[in-house]
Amino acid sequence: MAEEIKAEMVANVWKVVAAAGDEVSEGDTLVILESMKMEIPVIAEADGVVSKIAVNEGDVVQEGDLIAVIE
Repeated sequence: MAEEIKAEMVANVWKVVAAAGDEVSEGDTLVILESMKMEIPVIAEADGVVSKIAVNEGDVVQEGDLIAVIE
């Protein structure tokens, strides 16, 4: 079953840490967002393989936007 990771707030994508095909464990950082001069890590919510990273560095995400998919 695919696990979709979505943005919890409006933010800038500061750094993309994971890539499609990477194996991740629950708690691993996928992307780092920046909002109001604070860095917010977006973490994997389950073990698996990243099948998609839907953002690029410099993108602006809105609350609810897809960030990554883990299978």
